[in-house]
Amino acid sequence: MTDPLAELAELRAADLPTHGGRTLAYVYDSALPGLDALAAAAHALAAPANGLDPTAFPSLLRLEREVVATAARLLGGGVGTVTSGGTESCLLAVLAARDSRPDVARPSVVVPETAHAAFHKAGHYFGVRVVAVPVDPVTFRADPVAMAAAVDGSTVLVVASAPSYAHGVVDPVGEIAAVAAERGVRCHVDACIGGWVLPHAGVAPFDFRVPGVTSVSVDLHKYAYCPKGVSVLLHADAGLRRAQFFASADWPGYTMLNTTMQSTRSGGPVAAAWAVLRRIGDDGYRELAGRALESARVVREGIGAIPGLRVLGEPEATLLAVAGDGVDVFVVADELKARGWYAQPQFAHGASPVNLHLTLTAANSGHEAELLADLRASVTAARELGAPEVPEGVLAAVRGLTPDQVTAEGLGGLLAAAGVGGGGVLPEQMAAVNTLLAAAGARVRERLLVEFLGALHS
Repeated sequence: MTDPLAELAELRAADLPTHGGRTLAYVYDSALPGLDALAAAAHALAAPANGLDPTAFPSLLRLEREVVATAARLLGGGVGTVTSGGTESCLLAVLAARDSRPDVARPSVVVPETAHAAFHKAGHYFGVRVVAVPVDPVTFRADPVAMAAAVDGSTVLVVASAPSYAHGVVDPVGEIAAVAAERGVRCHVDACIGGWVLPHAGVAPFDFRVPGVTSVSVDLHKYAYCPKGVSVLLHADAGLRRAQFFASADWPGYTMLNTTMQSTRSGGPVAAAWAVLRRIGDDGYRELAGRALESARVVREGIGAIPGLRVLGEPEATLLAVAGDGVDVFVVADELKARGWYAQPQFAHGASPVNLHLTLTAANSGHEAELLADLRASVTAARELGAPEVPEGVLAAVRGLTPDQVTAEGLGGLLAAAGVGGGGVLPEQMAAVNTLLAAAGARVRERLLVEFLGALHS
């Protein structure tokens, strides 16, 4: 008889490591012993319960209220809802803003160009026009004057990041919220990645302590170190939140009543988050935030001493964007991976050049020297190897593509012509693939990756 757990463990062995601080994106590690076991046990106890009906499962209602209260206490107040993640929180903030203004025929949201792609997803899903405003080309912070100029009679929401994912910088929330308040428009602060860290970082206020801020999102599966699938969307008051809720009695079954995008919701994630929040506590989170912030400072300063690398902007949180000067960072990423580290490539956009994203967590505390040594060695190796050899004809073909010309077969052909294979399998060394993708415009890159995703799931 097959042992499914053994089989699962074998499959998981091929994944990036989720502990130890070597996967510098996607995962967040507190390095606290016993936390995984606690979360798993709490998740198992509540997983069969259904958050669809809080009157049937009052335990989940209590857990959610306590999780939300913890977030509200940290972020200056508000009423809230537990969601499945930062994207859902941002989607709901846009939806609530849109539905609160039925008088606006073609609503729009004004965002800095560094705002998370979740807002573009919200615009796509809900028929809301996204007005992306250029940021300062040196600091990568939002420009309040430019954002004010973009606000018009169709604007239902203005967005600021605390911090932005790409560069780890905090937008001038006070100035942006003042613009929104003056125009009678909602202001959402996307603190999904920073909300559990920045209160301990000594930065300017960014939450409900800032006049004009009407909603804040914060992910607990990031720096609250909870298992995946838990975020909180806070609104300044219940009236602002009301448009987020959905009810329908227009069918013969039960009256559907939802607080989020989901109907059926397992009680597992919120129970796991509740247990982790209780275990770590305020003092524990203050200490974990301090470790992560200090680790980011040490790594940032260390990168400044590596010839050929530079940190973009002035990051105030735990995220770094590392660009190359005379060295191909896609090759650096491959060399880092060969040494057991994963850094996330980020493509050029606006004033932001190609770079590598590093997320530092409490698990990196005390191990910065190892990361910096391997980063320095990776740069040296990348210099010796040079840029990946992708035929100029292939790059020219990619540059000349339009989105409607991209097909699954064409993607396979491009990969093969670039010497990296085709289908749904990618090579261990990704520099050539990333060079190919970098040659494409944003819309073409989207289409190429959609076709690749389709191949993976076929």
